[in-house]
Amino acid sequence: MKLETVTGKGKVSVSFLEEVMRKSGENLNLCYQCLKCTVGCPTAPYMDIRPNNIIRMIQMGMKKEVLGSSAIWFCVYCQTCGTRCPNEIHIGVLMDALREMAIEEGVPAKEKNIHLFHEAFIQSVRRGGRAHEVTMLMEYMLRSKDMMKGSLIPGMKLFLKGKFPLLPSFIKERGEIKRIFEKCQTKIKE
Repeated sequence: MKLETVTGKGKVSVSFLEEVMRKSGENLNLCYQCLKCTVGCPTAPYMDIRPNNIIRMIQMGMKKEVLGSSAIWFCVYCQTCGTRCPNEIHIGVLMDALREMAIEEGVPAKEKNIHLFHEAFIQSVRRGGRAHEVTMLMEYMLRSKDMMKGSLIPGMKLFLKGKFPLLPSFIKERGEIKRIFEKCQTKIKE
């Protein structure tokens, strides 16, 4: 049986809320809109929908609007929100689940090629257990054909100062990372 609730906009499905909570592991019913997540978020000023509003829209079953928003792609997983939330809701985990749902459902991102950047980041972590900026950006640039011209000069300055190592470093337990990714793939298929 499909649950529905009545809002000012009419009936909305609650199944989206249940799906997001299952995929993210976050109990969004605990959110009482204190705004601590949004106030502490370094990327909130650049989001089209603020983190607290993302949660509220999920609660209201606004799947199309949430998955099509830029906000889900702007989260940098700094964990400030989860640290400040009185109910320990980790929006970074939530946003990651929403990004994966958007990819699975073929919902295009508003920002050109942002999903390719996300995929390059994930592949970088999958290969070495941590992100390696140089290979990640090279993969992104090759797949997107976006040469990031405005970023090349600052990037070169950082590279010349030794901030971006040319070769990636790998964690010792790369097999463990592989098992984590395999387990995640299994859960996604369920």
